[in-house]
Amino acid sequence: MPTRRAVTSRSREPRARFAEELHLLRTARGDSLRQLGERLGWDWSLFGKMEKGETVGGPEVVQALDQYYGTPGLLLAMWELAISDQSQFKERYQRYMALEAEATSLWHFAVSVLPGLLQTPGYARELLAAGGLQEPELSQQVEARMGRRELLEGAGAPPFRVILSEAVLRTAPQDMREWREQLDYLAAVMERPKVTLHVLPFSAGMHGLDSTAVKFLRLPDSRTVAYVETAYRGELIEECAPVEHLQRAYDAMRDLALSPAESQKFVLRMLEEVPCDPST
Repeated sequence: MPTRRAVTSRSREPRARFAEELHLLRTARGDSLRQLGERLGWDWSLFGKMEKGETVGGPEVVQALDQYYGTPGLLLAMWELAISDQSQFKERYQRYMALEAEATSLWHFAVSVLPGLLQTPGYARELLAAGGLQEPELSQQVEARMGRRELLEGAGAPPFRVILSEAVLRTAPQDMREWREQLDYLAAVMERPKVTLHVLPFSAGMHGLDSTAVKFLRLPDSRTVAYVETAYRGELIEECAPVEHLQRAYDAMRDLALSPAESQKFVLRMLEEVPCDPST
């Protein structure tokens, strides 16, 4: 195993640190990117993007690099830190992200698009591109968003309740194959024991959160904080009075929503309505 170097002058952000380590290990071997690609059987451009921090790659390629460089488990451990690196997200969201990681339960309300925790890669990419993101930041943000889905996976996942306005399920991406994949994923997530999903139908009429997406976090110290979001900005709210006001609006809206069983049927009907791929 190569001798470890002092890291005091190196980046402290996990994603950037991972990219630097990949570059140093390769150059220490004297390999070009093309040579590395040929020896490991991957497109050499992937390694270039990983060394630039444009992507962190997948676990399979990282494990292959660990074996090639004789660093068993090291790069994979760095990759796991990089994939959850909060510095990938906009600064205004980082405080929320830190609190979300320790939350004991979560409640969301989505006005027009699916919450990030429920998005598939194709849906997230089209949504972020519509918001003006371009490469390489677009791929970085999609990858980071997919990493966040792990929060709802496994035995240690916190309880998650989400109310989706019917508008969310009526606003499809242009690619119908991506939309089918997204609805398939949503239907599968609804089967998880700690996930409760409600659909708020148009017939419910007006309510107190008509134009506001909101996320609540219950923290280990029993506090609840809220993050409200519009198309242009987001705000973390930690003061008790405004959080309680938002919670009352959320509870009133939940009373208007479909039950989880009815909501599941609604999502499955939406899935049935998606046009089939003409090539099948």
